[in-house]
Amino acid sequence: MKRLINPQTIFRMVGSAQGSVLLGRIFGIPIRLHFTWFIIFALVTLSLSFNYFPLMYPGWGRPLQLITGVITGLLFFSSIIAHELSHSVVSKALGVPVKNITLFIFGGVAQISREAPRPMGELKMAVAGPLSSVAIGVIFGAIWRFAGPYSQPVEAVAYWLMLVNFALAVFNLIPGFPLDGGRVLRSVLWQATGDYRKATRVATRIGQGVAYAFVFGGLLIIFTGNIINGVWFALIGWFLENAASHSYRQVLFREGLGNITVSRVMTPECLVVSPDLTIRQLVEGFIFPTGARCFMATRDNRLEGIITMKDIKSVPREQWDLATVETAMTPMQKLKIARPGDDALTVLELMDEADINQMPVVEENRIAGVVTRANLIRLIHARSDLRV
Repeated sequence: MKRLINPQTIFRMVGSAQGSVLLGRIFGIPIRLHFTWFIIFALVTLSLSFNYFPLMYPGWGRPLQLITGVITGLLFFSSIIAHELSHSVVSKALGVPVKNITLFIFGGVAQISREAPRPMGELKMAVAGPLSSVAIGVIFGAIWRFAGPYSQPVEAVAYWLMLVNFALAVFNLIPGFPLDGGRVLRSVLWQATGDYRKATRVATRIGQGVAYAFVFGGLLIIFTGNIINGVWFALIGWFLENAASHSYRQVLFREGLGNITVSRVMTPECLVVSPDLTIRQLVEGFIFPTGARCFMATRDNRLEGIITMKDIKSVPREQWDLATVETAMTPMQKLKIARPGDDALTVLELMDEADINQMPVVEENRIAGVVTRANLIRLIHARSDLRV
C-alpha cells in the first residue's frame, strides 16, 4: 500500500502495461485493469454491502446485500469506463491517438499520446466525460423510476448509480486542472489569450488550490472522528496536486523541443550489424563490448530492421547459435522511422504512442542515424537549464 501513495509512481505504472491486464478493446481502444483497482473495488463493494444497503434496506439478508453490492460495484466501474471512453472517442475523432484506458485505485484514466492541437478540441474532449456521466445518471434514474416498483434490488442499484454518476459529473467539472473542469477552464483561457503555456499555468494553480482544499477538508473530517473518509479525501487532494504539477511539467517538458528538427538531435553514427549474424555473435561480439541495447541491421547501408534487447530475450538461449539477427529483429516495414527534417516533438509523441525508445532516421532509403528518447530528454533538460 505504501508504494501507492506516490502519485508519480502511479502515473508511470498506469501509463504502461506494468501491473495491469488487458480486459479487451472497445472502438479499438485497449481497456486495462491495474491491480490497484481491486483495492477500491473491494472498498466500494464492502461499503455498499455492509453499510449502505443494510441501512437503507434492513429487511434484506446478507447474501442479497453482498450480491447487490458486487453488481453495483461492477456497474459503477463500467460507468467510469464509459466516462473515459467518451473522452477517448472524441479524442480519436480529433486525430489525437489514445493509448489505453486504465482502471486503477483513483478511478480511471485515458492515456493520450499528445494534447489537443486547438482550444476547441480541448473543450470538446473535456466536456465529453461529464456529459456521458449525466447521460448515464439519467438512464439509471429512468430505471429507478419505472422498474423500481417491480424489484427493490433493481430500485436500490439504479438509485445509487444515478446519484453517483451525477456526483461524478459534478466532481469532474470542478475548475481545477487536470480535472475535466480544469481542462475546460484551460481551453477557455487558451482561446482568450492564445497562450497555451499561460493558460496551463493558471489552470494548474487553480487545480493546486482545489487539491489543497481537499487535503484540508480531509484533515477536518479526520478530526471529527471519520478517519476513513478523511484519509480518502486527503489522498485524493494529494493526488490531484501532484497530477496538476505533473501535467504542467509535461507542458514545459514538451516545449523544450519547440522548433527543433530530428537532424539536430539524432546520433549520426549508430551501431550497425549484419542481419546474418547469429544472436550469440551479436551478444558476445557487440553487446558485451559496447553495452549497447539496440542495433541497426543493414545491408549495403540500407536499413533492414532493428534488433533490441527485448527481441534478443524472446529467443531461447539454446537457439542463439542458430537464430540470426534477421529472424529476431523488427523488420523495416514494421518500423516507425523518422526523417532528418521531422519535428522532434512529433517524433517524441510517436515514440510515446508506440511505446518505443528509439527510431531510425532514414534519408533516401539509407540510414542517416538514430534518434533516441534519451537524446530528446537531454536536450529538453539542457534548454531548461539554460532557459533557451
